[in-house]
Amino acid sequence: MVKRLQKLVAKFSEASSCSISATVREDQVVVLEGEVLDWTTADELAHRVAKIRDVRNVINHLSCGGRSLAYIPNKEAIAKGRSLGVLDEADVIIVGAGVIGSGIARELSKYKLDIVVLEKGDDVSQGASKANNGMIHPGNAVMPRTLKAKLNVEGNAMYGDWAKELHFEFKRLGTFALSYDKHDFYIPWLVWIAGRLNKVPEMRFISPDNFLEMEKDMHTKPRRVLYSPTAAYVDGYEVTIALAENAVMNGARFHLSSEVVDVDVEDGIVKGVVTNRGLVKGRLVINAAGIFADEIAAMAGDQFYTLHPRKGAIAIFDKEMKGPTRALNGKLPTTLRNTKGGGVHRTVSGNPLWGPNAVEILDKTDHSVQPEDLDYVMGSGAIVRADMKRSDIIACFAGIRAADYKEDFIIERSRVVQGFIHVAGIQSPGLAAAPAIAKMVEGLVKEELGELSRKDDWNPIREKPVVFSRLSPKEQDRLVSENPSYGHIVCRCETISEGEIVDAINRPIPAVTFDAIKRRVRATMGRCQGGFCGPRILEIIARETGLRPEEVKKQGPNSSIVVGTIRERYEGIDCRKTEARFVSSMAQEMGESDESP
Repeated sequence: MVKRLQKLVAKFSEASSCSISATVREDQVVVLEGEVLDWTTADELAHRVAKIRDVRNVINHLSCGGRSLAYIPNKEAIAKGRSLGVLDEADVIIVGAGVIGSGIARELSKYKLDIVVLEKGDDVSQGASKANNGMIHPGNAVMPRTLKAKLNVEGNAMYGDWAKELHFEFKRLGTFALSYDKHDFYIPWLVWIAGRLNKVPEMRFISPDNFLEMEKDMHTKPRRVLYSPTAAYVDGYEVTIALAENAVMNGARFHLSSEVVDVDVEDGIVKGVVTNRGLVKGRLVINAAGIFADEIAAMAGDQFYTLHPRKGAIAIFDKEMKGPTRALNGKLPTTLRNTKGGGVHRTVSGNPLWGPNAVEILDKTDHSVQPEDLDYVMGSGAIVRADMKRSDIIACFAGIRAADYKEDFIIERSRVVQGFIHVAGIQSPGLAAAPAIAKMVEGLVKEELGELSRKDDWNPIREKPVVFSRLSPKEQDRLVSENPSYGHIVCRCETISEGEIVDAINRPIPAVTFDAIKRRVRATMGRCQGGFCGPRILEIIARETGLRPEEVKKQGPNSSIVVGTIRERYEGIDCRKTEARFVSSMAQEMGESDESP
């Protein structure tokens, strides 16, 4: 291993005219250090190193333009957090309230454990859990013989039970792998081979005519079609919210806007964590922090992997646009760089979705969508509608995949710190694997804490929220007679009532920001993107929470919707003098005198 590593590093150093060093730790983890000219070089080298036999994983501390993915402790934030005293105490501390952290919290809530979930965002599902295409993959698009593959297939089979208990929208419609010409003839065959190795059930080749019967809005006839009926579709944020609410119902506590800045470890044993709001004491920390999981691991003194951010952009279209109801691979780009395939399908909510692409970046917080991202997305969907333009997109967004250089899930107890569990590298198909991941972590918790006692009153059922537009006219009339606010339609594009928004604000995980309301009830998700309903939603949030309008946020601390009232902003100003100066200024710009009519 060492000779191959040295040879590879020397080759990259010479080719890039850079000084790169590689150190092999006792645990077979390779640490890369040095300065490179571009991030592509650093990323490619780390991937190549990870493929060397017996390398456990790679820590990439290579620097590009003075920037790297190395964790740097924020000493000021740590000191401030410690000075704030104890925020909470628990048996289990879960870092991250995405679909993985929330799923683990819900799974562990069946036991007599005090559980705290810490999330640095102001709502659950702030990371990759909301920024994905919502597909519950069948398991034939992942590398065979990996933990990913195993948990993907297991998790897919478990989703039906999750959907029944938690009442989120769930459609098991299947997916297609298509071939149209000699350039992509291998796609269905590779998917079929991977599926057979991963034991994906019910896959079968179907005729092109059968495909066109199943997808009546598709008019281009493929040459070969592989159908995988076990694929399903959800909204990732809806699943996360349902899991979190059910966990709260069963005693778990969620602390939002609570960023972990350090992990307390004494003599190799976890004692708790430090947050920006104070200390949280506990005997077990579960690291489900998404793209930042490697930094949490470094805080605990057990980093053996680097998570390199891989950005993917997605475009959303109006529900009225025609297209397939099931996922299918899109048109292949001329180069396979910056893509993991991508494709087109219709979300569980009814919107056509195109993408994503895959671009390696250095900034874990870069959620921007670049013109070249949309070029790829629009190109991938050309197989459906070659006439579509960017102006047809009603929303686009980007998510960050939390990939390690072994390209597999990392789910294990720490080998060096007692009371610390890694749940890292959870990228696609993490959403599909989530139920199986939660069960696996449950087993690790039992190994760490010993046998657990079940609660007698654990309730796996989460009450289904009211979706007014899907009720029958009779049910709508009954509901409005009981509560007239359900008869006040606020969001016309999605037919969302005031009553639904008020319900979202008062649920177990309160929705008190614009985006939190959007994720609960779909208000502002229509064609106008909140242009009409925005002011009314602002008014409702302020009224129900007691916040001043300027205190209501879109998402995050620096995202105010309004900055204050006009009266407060211009208080003390002589409006008549201001108006006179304005008229004079406009007249001068038009080349007229102050006396002009």
